Amino acid sequence: MLRCTPTYWPGLTPYPAALEALERAAATVAHGAPEQLILAEHPALLTCGSSAQRADTGTGHTLPIYTSNRGGQVTFHGPGQRLIYPVVKLDDRWQHDIRRYMRWLQESVQRACLHLGTPTTLKTGAELGLWVGERKLAAFGVRVRKGVAFHGASLNVFNDLDIYNHFTPCGLVNSQAARLCDSVPAITMAAVDDALVAALC
Repeated sequence: MLRCTPTYWPGLTPYPAALEALERAAATVAHGAPEQLILAEHPALLTCGSSAQRADTGTGHTLPIYTSNRGGQVTFHGPGQRLIYPVVKLDDRWQHDIRRYMRWLQESVQRACLHLGTPTTLKTGAELGLWVGERKLAAFGVRVRKGVAFHGASLNVFNDLDIYNHFTPCGLVNSQAARLCDSVPAITMAAVDDALVAALC
């Protein structure tokens, strides 16, 4: 469990500003400040993680493309998608092991989705994420610096899925995306946030 209370970034946070804020948060946590759980939304954009292939950003769209210092490949962020940014010490809770932390993070988001009425399958390796059948619901990517893990996960809630037809998400050719609203039509972001906080904090 995280040792923090959540912070909600209002509105749509520009991605460069989010990167700067995450870097600052990681530096302060490394120096002993309290851990953070940041919940955010971004304008529509693509981000390229450390393993991204530029060709995977695709064609047929005009979205801005940003380089991110998280792990992973090409990912979409946009309105209606919840970004989950824990900034935490990679300590004895996870035996200082990023793989154990990633598993915990995935399982925590999975519990939140189940609470909301959407069972998921947790996959690792090239298909890392949470899946509803053959459709991907949540993507994960983190970075570790000075013993602090930051970045985290993106969870599709009621965002437009058309963009996924125009790039290669997470390096998975022909993969499809899912949203919570597909199985829970009346879902709200407030309900999602409550479930995430209960699962993570």
